[in-house]
Amino acid sequence: MEQEPQDDADRIRVSDREREQVVELLGSAAAEGRLTLDEYADRAAAAHAAKTRGELARLTDDLPTDSATAPLPARLAESAVAGPAPERVVAIFGNESRKGRWPVPARLEARSIFGDCHIELQDTHLPHRVVAIEATAIFGSVTIFVPEGVEVRLTGTAVFGSKESKLRGTAPPGAPVLEVRSRVVFGSVTVRPPNRRRY
Repeated sequence: MEQEPQDDADRIRVSDREREQVVELLGSAAAEGRLTLDEYADRAAAAHAAKTRGELARLTDDLPTDSATAPLPARLAESAVAGPAPERVVAIFGNESRKGRWPVPARLEARSIFGDCHIELQDTHLPHRVVAIEATAIFGSVTIFVPEGVEVRLTGTAVFGSKESKLRGTAPPGAPVLEVRSRVVFGSVTVRPPNRRRY
């Protein structure tokens, strides 16, 4: 008896990065009113439990896509070969932080989905001339604490949310550069000076 051919998407296992991409897509759909918060929570949980690309694709197959955009499994396949993944700090329905003397990579992804993500740079050394942080906040917040003497370039979009730099003054010539590329949906990305310690 011959076995029926199985869809490739149902055989290919997914990575954490692919799961997070789908959770972001679902968060955007919830922000647009296409999913209720309960539907979002159920599908986000299913996305984190998914093992194959087919399982992930079924979580978004009733959501509209740009006709010029490839189907989800194809987009996931492209992202999987796009290069080594940057270090990630992810807060989903919770809090996550990086602080103290920690090794800051050249590329960092900070993602907050119904959570709170803190990136503290005041007690560490920036070993790279340019550090890029991809900050995504969907129904959550990303706060980046930056010491004096660092040039910050904040770019990106905010839909029903905010992206803001609370830094004052200018960095000296030749200072390290922190590029913060934000994507906000019902949330916030904030760059600010460190909290003052009280003794």
